Amino acid sequence: MHLHILGMGPIGCLLAHHIRQILPASHIISLIHKTHSHRLDFLRRGSIEVEHAGTITSQENFLHEDFMESPKLPPHPTSIPYLSPSLRTPIDSLVVAIKAQHTLNAIASLAPRLSPNSTIVLMQNGMGIYERLLNEVFRNPTQRPHFIMASNTHGAFLTEPYRVHHAGLGSIEFGIPPDRGRDYEAGLYDPELPVEERRLRLSDIARPTDPDFTEYKSLRETIAVLLLTKSLNISWIPFSEMDLAMKRKVVVNAVLNPLTSIMGCKNGDLFNHQSACDILEQVCREASSVFAAQHRSDIDQRIRDLEERGVDTTEIKIPRFSNSLSGESLKKDVLQVASLTQGNISSMLQDIRRGRTTEIEYINGYLETLGRQLDVKTAAISMLRTLVELKSVLPEESTL
Repeated sequence: MHLHILGMGPIGCLLAHHIRQILPASHIISLIHKTHSHRLDFLRRGSIEVEHAGTITSQENFLHEDFMESPKLPPHPTSIPYLSPSLRTPIDSLVVAIKAQHTLNAIASLAPRLSPNSTIVLMQNGMGIYERLLNEVFRNPTQRPHFIMASNTHGAFLTEPYRVHHAGLGSIEFGIPPDRGRDYEAGLYDPELPVEERRLRLSDIARPTDPDFTEYKSLRETIAVLLLTKSLNISWIPFSEMDLAMKRKVVVNAVLNPLTSIMGCKNGDLFNHQSACDILEQVCREASSVFAAQHRSDIDQRIRDLEERGVDTTEIKIPRFSNSLSGESLKKDVLQVASLTQGNISSMLQDIRRGRTTEIEYINGYLETLGRQLDVKTAAISMLRTLVELKSVLPEESTL
């Protein structure tokens, strides 16, 4: 297996370290660095270090690539593995651990190396990235790579480049979007198995004896590697549950990230004040209304599709709107995360302080766009997005 990891921030480094730890050396892991100088910096250091619970461990044996080549920089040390641009191979499996706002362009630049047999793991905050990739980069359904959607709750930050402090042990959940007519979740309702033994199975991705095994090989292998990385509490869940988890997380981020960025405070400083609680209430109410409208729209579309195929829909069981997406439940999610991460400075606030673009387009922007499509008003969500965008372009001295 040859796995590429794009993004050497805390989560990319954490994944690279733990996957290298469990994979035999015969399996290659290539790290894709932002620039030539970033790659050279890693080659000088030689390893990824992770500190957790007072213990530091390190992992080596990576190959290296970068997006930008510069002839002005000194050559890399010849004693360390390096994958020359002229020898760069097609990508079988790509884990994308960069921020949402950079993902589209990064994957578009790698698209010539990706094929329908490739697999992309998306590890971003926010929503809407997958849909934009399908609409703007991989328009032809027959030529699309496989996708895995993942959500991370580990708390980690870099103390220096390629050295991660794993502050909070969390988990990573992932699901596979329905695609190409193959039922990846058949094991959940296999009538030949007792209910308690039904689970997601690698054999439903592909068996080595399948005539089209080559097409699904990278997807199966990527899932197998993720599941083997037990130290990060990685689990494969049905995509319906994954979609629900991503929606709940995007609402948490749509409240905490913009509010802390605008006010310049930590997560735990917000909800001691009624004004912040009022904004929380309004955002969660609007988000719930958007998701409820989407739920109704999806059901209506499903019924129309069945009727066009001549199916009698009078007895169709209509799935209920999840109570976990109610305004009150979403509010509880936000307050819980704010409490658990009370000492944290949000990544959006860090981006603004460093003069970087933020993920707001894929958080509040996603909810705003979805609301517009479904004719649901999102005044508070939209205002927070506008204020973050304004904060991002104001000179620092203007905010003093």
